Amino acid sequence: MRRTRRKTGASQLPDIVSAPPVGGQFKPLDRDKLEHVTNAAFEILEKIGVGGVPEDVRDLALANGAQAREDGRITFPRSLTEDVIAKACKRVELPGFVRERGIEVGGGRVHIGTGGAAVQVLDAHTQKFRDSTLKDLYELMRVVDISENIHYSLRPVVARDIEDPRTLDINTAFAAMKATSKPIGTSFFEPANVAPVVEMFDIALGGEGAFKKQPFCFASICHVVPPLTLAEEAIGVMRECVRLGMPLQICSAAQAGATSPASLAGALAQGLAESLAGLILVNMMEPGFPCVLAFLPFISDLRTGAMTGGSGEAAVANAAAAQLLFHLGLPSTVSAGMTDAKTADAQSGYEKGYTIALAAQGGADMINLSVGMLGSIMAASKEALVIDNDMCGAILRSVRGVEMFEGAVDLDVIEQVVTGEGHYLGTAQTLDLMTKEYVYPAIGDRQSVNDWLESGALTVWDRAMAKVSEIETLPVPSHLPAEAEAAIRAKFPILFPEIPRV
Repeated sequence: MRRTRRKTGASQLPDIVSAPPVGGQFKPLDRDKLEHVTNAAFEILEKIGVGGVPEDVRDLALANGAQAREDGRITFPRSLTEDVIAKACKRVELPGFVRERGIEVGGGRVHIGTGGAAVQVLDAHTQKFRDSTLKDLYELMRVVDISENIHYSLRPVVARDIEDPRTLDINTAFAAMKATSKPIGTSFFEPANVAPVVEMFDIALGGEGAFKKQPFCFASICHVVPPLTLAEEAIGVMRECVRLGMPLQICSAAQAGATSPASLAGALAQGLAESLAGLILVNMMEPGFPCVLAFLPFISDLRTGAMTGGSGEAAVANAAAAQLLFHLGLPSTVSAGMTDAKTADAQSGYEKGYTIALAAQGGADMINLSVGMLGSIMAASKEALVIDNDMCGAILRSVRGVEMFEGAVDLDVIEQVVTGEGHYLGTAQTLDLMTKEYVYPAIGDRQSVNDWLESGALTVWDRAMAKVSEIETLPVPSHLPAEAEAAIRAKFPILFPEIPRV
């Protein structure tokens, strides 16, 4: 989305691109460190490689230039890795179910999204945690649908009221598709579950092959079990997704001090190697297939061994992961916003704030797990999602930085003000820039103390609860045609109840 160019100055400056902004200004790794970690990752692939390689994948890899160690591990010569990087897809198009709501992933353009596969939700009224359900999944993603600062939604919770894996995969994809017309992401328990979901998407879009032309859903696949061991079932899912044209987000999520080295540099080197190993395999299956690398360096609290999502180390490690992939020109996903707090309190705010801000400033193309999560991504909350959407508006504005456009520094306006009214409040320039240069919170409060007290002294949680209630009274999303939904319900075991259309 581009703004119109103002003609008040003499120089011809580029139009401002307002959203999504391009990150990459924050560089936690200087040039020497960047090269050192990158070279270490190449060396890991060349000397140590990956284990647990399924036989069919082994044959494919060896036929395409990989090598086998005596212990069965498969290694990748540096020349092979560099060739794959050079030829890999650099821009991944993720259309929405409504195509124009889609995103282009790559080049450091920052997109905010959900994710995390939480198993609990926080009930806003009782302040108690309970198991997440299919209804919770739908309602969370419905909040995403109207959140202006959230660009896509990878399923944030697991529907624990469904036990059968095939039924769960189908219903997860259905509920996500029905809730939002933005790009969605899902996961699969086993390869056989991919085909029925793609068939369902074809029906939704109007016929066989329609999804391949408009792949509004990506598959999130943890292709590796750190350290450096392939996940056989996940590799099978990867092959099915490639065959059926579902874009991939392939995940390496080692935990520093547990499943990757305790040093951040070592964790980054191993994680980059694991990410690149997945990219190599995808491109061996189909050269140039749309694939985003989800390089998620998780952090351990070394006092207990538990994961800490909200630490300063998590913030800098994920920003560095974004920088490494940006340096290689590859589409990236990192994790941020994974607060360890259990409620949307001060701890939640500061942990989410600095982790998401650093990831965005680092140039992450997609930031997963970033909104709506609590308790180290074990729980989700609609109210937290609303609050985080507000926060991300400010973070995305910070990524834009100070923009220079024609008329940004206008001496004529300054002259008129200092010799006239003495303030800029009523000038045409100020009125023009109110909604272009500035972002305003919808949930955050900027009243004076007295005005806030007189208006009810509502907290940010109070306002978030009210916003969620407002969303739940809105007409249900109507992008999924009624006849397509009926056909899907007739063919697949859809457990999500029918909702009357207004």
